[in-house]
Amino acid sequence: MAPTLHEGDRLLTVRWRRRLRPGQLALAPDPRAPERLLIKRVAAVTDGRVDLRGDDPQSSTDSRMFGVLPGSTVQGVVVYRYFPLERAGWISSQRVPRRQPRYRRLARR
Repeated sequence: MAPTLHEGDRLLTVRWRRRLRPGQLALAPDPRAPERLLIKRVAAVTDGRVDLRGDDPQSSTDSRMFGVLPGSTVQGVVVYRYFPLERAGWISSQRVPRRQPRYRRLARR
């Protein structure tokens, strides 16, 4: 999957105290170097813990390397890219495929 963000992108983040949803881009401290902030996509939220994944699994350092994080460590979510201007716009949280609705097979008459 191609990365949503590129080096040099300038982003607007907001504090997020509501429940995180899979697909959102979360801002959290790197567990290996807490002074550094990471932006990763929320893959799953279970029991107050957040699984953060990069869009490119081959080159991303994410929860597969450092494990899931407590949800309380997430400082915010990315909502808007304001630079570069040609890529400016709202950041979608739809990268994680939603489950397809299940349809019941109707009996033939």
